[in-house]
Amino acid sequence: MSERVHPGVRLREAMGRGVVAAPGAFNGLCARAVARAGFEACYVSGAATSVCAGVPDVGLLTLEHFTRTVREVAEGSGLPVLADADTGFGEAEMVRRTVVEYERAGGAGLHLEDQVFPKRCGHLDGKALVPTDHMCEKVEWAARASRDCSGGAFIVCARTDARGVDGFDAAVERAKAYARAGAEMIFPEGLASEEEFAAFAREVRAGGSRPFLLANMTEFGKTPMIPLSRFGEMGYDVVIYPVTLLRVAMGAVARALETLGREGSAESLLGEMQTRKDLYDLIGYEPGKAWEWPVR
Repeated sequence: MSERVHPGVRLREAMGRGVVAAPGAFNGLCARAVARAGFEACYVSGAATSVCAGVPDVGLLTLEHFTRTVREVAEGSGLPVLADADTGFGEAEMVRRTVVEYERAGGAGLHLEDQVFPKRCGHLDGKALVPTDHMCEKVEWAARASRDCSGGAFIVCARTDARGVDGFDAAVERAKAYARAGAEMIFPEGLASEEEFAAFAREVRAGGSRPFLLANMTEFGKTPMIPLSRFGEMGYDVVIYPVTLLRVAMGAVARALETLGREGSAESLLGEMQTRKDLYDLIGYEPGKAWEWPVR
């Protein structure tokens, strides 16, 4: 058997070829569809993971719950998976455990944010931040855990929500501090224009530092809709679409339920459904034949 390449290495290689789109997958089946569509990476969103459990995105779910989703998406897709770790499920010791558990689950990397607990969605107002040195400690522990469990292959990304709390300049300064603390990737949350994204990339990389940069292309938030190619031109390495597929899916679910309730039949919905054949094809199943669990 050939030696497996760590998913973090595979993600770095993909980013080396150009900006990478990472759609958010909320379960293993969705992850298979992402891979089938030809994407090079997948994302696990804390917001999507939370709302799929019927709770808001305020840090209510456990590390075990998140890790299970990371494993499902990694196994289902076979792609490098970048995963949301919220505030790290606790302080430094829990941050270390989170890195180890996500890496064991097959993740390529994670991002930690600098909000206080309970956190809020990055595109809502009313957020509060931990002190910079507190977040730097978490980043240091995460980077050391990555070295210990993967030889540094697992990617540690630091997210800052400072733009919506203390302003753009504060976000830049925090990002620089997190990069010095060991974050290989930086995630500026809640930037409000193309100009801010471009300026952030320039300023964070001034002086020779060149961390990978992640952009969040979420809908209905503070960031305008910006094409993937434009993010690449501005120097971003990966763009996540955290809740896009879930929003599309739940929109279809709501419309289907309305139709079913009104008509008392699903017959008029048949043309909108994935057929049994297409579903089986997606999961690689042929009735009557033994299904082999994929080895990634």
